[in-house]
Amino acid sequence: MDIYAKLNELGYALPELPPRGGIYKPVRRVGNLLYVSGQGPTVRGVPEFTGKVGGESTLEQAQDAARLCALNALSTLNNYLGDLNKLKGLVKTLGFVASAPGFNMQPKVIDGCSNFLAQLMGDEGIGARSAIGVNELPGNITVEIEFIFEI
Repeated sequence: MDIYAKLNELGYALPELPPRGGIYKPVRRVGNLLYVSGQGPTVRGVPEFTGKVGGESTLEQAQDAARLCALNALSTLNNYLGDLNKLKGLVKTLGFVASAPGFNMQPKVIDGCSNFLAQLMGDEGIGARSAIGVNELPGNITVEIEFIFEI
């Protein structure tokens, strides 16, 4: 499977590499695992999706934000690896969802990311997962997602 061809087939392109927002490594390799720092739904470093889900943001908008987080992670991995086809599969997704009081469908939000990665990589794009509601995220972004991939 060629990840770039599949991205193209699905109608997506890798976004511009997101800029760093602090002192950290965007990707840290430990053995055959790549830990990808939290990715937000940004384009050229500017938040594309903001606000709390169940408040200023709808579930559908938040799912789109989660997919953009995955695309930014792939861009970050592409920069690190030079070739996304080196990826064996997704190990773990940890999603944080800025949630208005009473909103409790965080797993449905992170499905925006998970469905995309499953379409892109098949069964290897489905890993373990957690979806957590939070009060605030940096820059008022709607979603932030961390990833662990195997190479």
